[in-house]
Parts: sequence; structure tokens; C-alpha cells
Amino acid sequence: MSKGVVKFFNETKGFGFIIDTDSSKEYFVHVSGLVDKVKENDEVEFNLEEGRKGLNAVNVKLA
Repeated sequence: MSKGVVKFFNETKGFGFIIDTDSSKEYFVHVSGLVDKVKENDEVEFNLEEGRKGLNAVNVKLA
């Protein structure tokens, strides 16, 4: 699992972005990929899965 920090998450629209701690890359996360409820600056663990527009964070849970 990768580790990162939630940069932004909009509950109304159901998506946000996570910054990977190791690579500093930014990954899209959809509400359907969440295990736990997240908010900005939460430390999380996640897997990556190929989506329509590149890699998406899935199985996102609080670290």
C-alpha cells in the first residue's frame, strides 16, 4: 500500500486528490474508492488502480 496525505476532498462532488508521500505525485480519488471518510490533511494508505485518465487511488483508509 502507498501512503499519502489528502490534499483536497469535496464531499458534495464526491472526489478529491491525494499526494503520495514517497513520490509527491498527485492521485485522483473518487468517493467510491474510500474505505474511511477523509478530509484535507488526513494521512491515508491506498492502492492504485488504472482509471480512464490515469492512476486513481482506491481502498483509501486512514493511516
